[in-house]
Amino acid sequence: MSQLNIRPATEQDIDLILHFVRELAIYEKAEDEAKATPEHIRRTLFCEHPAVFGLICEVEGKAIGFAVYFFNYSTWQGQHGLYLEDLYVTPDARGHGAGKALLQRLAQIALDKDCGRFEWSCLDWNTPSIQFYDSLGALPQNEWIRYRMTGSALQALAHPKQSN
Repeated sequence: MSQLNIRPATEQDIDLILHFVRELAIYEKAEDEAKATPEHIRRTLFCEHPAVFGLICEVEGKAIGFAVYFFNYSTWQGQHGLYLEDLYVTPDARGHGAGKALLQRLAQIALDKDCGRFEWSCLDWNTPSIQFYDSLGALPQNEWIRYRMTGSALQALAHPKQSN
């Protein structure tokens, strides 16, 4: 594969980002859960003070993958961490170093920002990705259970009914 170019995502990449998000959701068997719109992406990734950031991976000017990340914080370390929300490389470009190059750039960003951790999640059935991450020396964190609240449960917690 020709030289890989990894660059920050720009507002001109909104449709491309949504395309990659949709492809990733299809791969992860969760297409119906991908609800982001161009306005969501514009408002979050390309606002005046974004809390989430994107990278685009290209070969000869053609986008072949992306990563979306944000910074979290560890009170135990007293340092920020970098959390990779999404990593996606088009099927025809896999196996040529694009995923590794994106992860390397993210690791560089983490070190440049004095992060103590670089973390992400992977579906337990995604064997190719698990094998890839293992080959890089990443370690699964089995001692933690990840929780999520959405929809009515989130609404109920945020706005409990007033008792009389």
